[in-house]
Amino acid sequence: MAKLELKDVRKSFQSLEVIHGINLTVEDGSFTVFVGPSGCGKSTLLRMIAGLEELTAGEVHIGGQRCDHLLPSARGMAMVFQTYALYPHMSVYENLKFGLVNQKLPKVEIDARIRRAADILRISELLSRRPSQLSGGQSQRVAIGRAIVKEPGAFLFDEPLSNLDAELRVKMRSEIVSLHRRLKSTMVYVTHDQVEAMTMADRIVVLREGTVEQIGAPIELYARPRNQFVACFLGTPQMNLLKAKIQSTNSKATGLAIDDGRATIDAAANGTNALVGADCKVGIRPEHLTLSDNGPIKGTVIATEMLGSETIVFACLQSGENVTASVRGIRSLPQGTAVHLSVSSRFVHVFDDQGLALPSLRPWREDYLEA
Repeated sequence: MAKLELKDVRKSFQSLEVIHGINLTVEDGSFTVFVGPSGCGKSTLLRMIAGLEELTAGEVHIGGQRCDHLLPSARGMAMVFQTYALYPHMSVYENLKFGLVNQKLPKVEIDARIRRAADILRISELLSRRPSQLSGGQSQRVAIGRAIVKEPGAFLFDEPLSNLDAELRVKMRSEIVSLHRRLKSTMVYVTHDQVEAMTMADRIVVLREGTVEQIGAPIELYARPRNQFVACFLGTPQMNLLKAKIQSTNSKATGLAIDDGRATIDAAANGTNALVGADCKVGIRPEHLTLSDNGPIKGTVIATEMLGSETIVFACLQSGENVTASVRGIRSLPQGTAVHLSVSSRFVHVFDDQGLALPSLRPWREDYLEA
């Protein structure tokens, strides 16, 4: 186990800078997930930590020691790639053994490490098989086992589940989380899937275009996003964003005019830094919109998706803006049905014209936990 630190890490390809001075600490024993859209630099950052990409500037420290000048094999880390990269002519046992033989470890220790890793991953009965005789999930466990036998200071995962089908991905997510609990090792995991990030991480690092947008616990980022990008990236269906104008403000609530002034809703306030008359964006997560007989937000149903446990309602406001509501249970709402929607003030997010959340109008994390 080891603490991982990045200090002003930068990466350029000729004149194009793709990683812009990232400072980050991954605590010993934590499960940290890098998440962001394709091309944001998350895999490049992971490869720089592993030593597979050279740093243009900055430092990488593991366990208090600078390691960015060392070869990948000398950094005390093990990486699990998107592709399994198993040797097809070798058995599972031989695949697990290969890296340890190169380290010139004693045969007895090699065998003990392999047996221990196989027991942890429940692949003991597969040790004599070839990769062609394994399922996708079994192959992924062997790839993880190849990292475990090295007994590294930190594990690095580069989108390891992207080649699996949806059902197997859910199963493997829980297996990797269980593995982290058993090993108590430092793990850094890269994914573009925000569901993986929310369900697996102790701490999420949201990246965009080579910069860090926000770092925090999953519920903190979901409940209190720092800006529109984080708010919309985390959550399915995506957060609704509506044009609004600040109508009134006091120490307890701020009145917001939406739907071109046809509706007014409140946002819970902690202070009064909002300016009356200022333009802003209102953010409301779909699960916080409820159908009601006299809700202030009026729209017309344009489509629904019935998922059994919930119904996703897509509606259009008179202003032409669309909203999405996630309603519990099965609801029959034909296209063209008029609906009224309500939202509690404690779940209303407000962003300024730069896309930044107004500090005094950010929901409290505790409100989400109680909901």
